[in-house]
Amino acid sequence: MNIRFSGVMPLPLKNIKHKENSLWGKSFSFAHGTNSCVDAASGKGKTTFTHILAGLRNDFEGDVRFDDRDIRSFSNDEWSMIRQQKLAFVFQDLQLFHQLTVMENLRIKNELMPVFSEEELVELLHQLGIGDKINAPCHQISMGQQQRVSILRAMCQPFEMLVMDEPFSHLDEQSTRICLELISGECKRRNAGFILTTLGGTYGLTFDQNLVI
Repeated sequence: MNIRFSGVMPLPLKNIKHKENSLWGKSFSFAHGTNSCVDAASGKGKTTFTHILAGLRNDFEGDVRFDDRDIRSFSNDEWSMIRQQKLAFVFQDLQLFHQLTVMENLRIKNELMPVFSEEELVELLHQLGIGDKINAPCHQISMGQQQRVSILRAMCQPFEMLVMDEPFSHLDEQSTRICLELISGECKRRNAGFILTTLGGTYGLTFDQNLVI
């Protein structure tokens, strides 16, 4: 999947002063299989950017195209297919089912279009340092642990681009490094790319593209 933004400006942000090099109002693209970082201070539109990519809002000027097709032309069924097979998301609010256990949250996603076996999910949870939380309800684990569950859940589907909105904000350096190793490895294995929004810093990674809001 190739994604192109052309002159996009969210209407609620239109009267806010943006940096000269801000992506809003500019033309840029995300090529298939590449990794991009989007850096911005709070309130400048990182979550808005993510929600536009997810088709959750269309209150913007300009246009966004997936493989040369305007996303405003997609039907609900087409958006469902895109979210199931093309784009995977880690939203800033994580959107976990808090009364369900860690494993139940993963199964809900993984059973739709199975990617991992149950054994692989257990192994990945241990790799992320939360193997002892498999049967814990998500409301009983920390925010950093919830972020790791959300990252793994996002990968429990086919995808060509993984979009993550500040996914490491509650993680220490070591946990972030482990998550990045898993993300990078899975993306390479699937010939996919990822888009990462941050409040600053690149976590020691070299990106194909660095953008600013």
